[in-house]
Amino acid sequence: MSDPLLYFWFFVKASLFSSGGTGNLPSLHADLITAGFATESQFAESLTIGQLAPGPNGLWSVSLGYLTGGWGGAALALIAALLPPFLILAVERLYRRIESHPAVEGFVRGLSLAIVGVFVVILGRLLLSGAGGMDYRSLLLVLLAIGLASIRRVPIFAIIALAGGAGILLYR
Repeated sequence: MSDPLLYFWFFVKASLFSSGGTGNLPSLHADLITAGFATESQFAESLTIGQLAPGPNGLWSVSLGYLTGGWGGAALALIAALLPPFLILAVERLYRRIESHPAVEGFVRGLSLAIVGVFVVILGRLLLSGAGGMDYRSLLLVLLAIGLASIRRVPIFAIIALAGGAGILLYR
């Protein structure tokens, strides 16, 4: 391992932007192969070890760290895998302390509105581009889903299931 900091960064980045399991595989594969830290056979071996070993299959990256960097590589991969959950816990603790502050409440409200705004802009662009095959039936489904969501009495997963079922009935 010629550059341990870069090596560690690749594992941290993969861990930050994945949801567990082998979700970090594409990122690690692209980065470690390109930088010359790993080979295809090391990836195959570590994935096999991860599938055969007991425990979470997301720890395959620790065996990859061992295969590519020895005990130091395994330690760096393990620390990188544990860092994002600990970061989330630290942020959550901080948020619990300040969540009732008016500035934080305003920030969260504004952030929620910004997310809705981005969603509306992206949805509008998709609908206007014609890429989604929008017609009056699709528009009706969207409006009904928004209406159900706005009354806040129907759970979101139920709205999604209903819209999916209606889409299947309308477009089969």
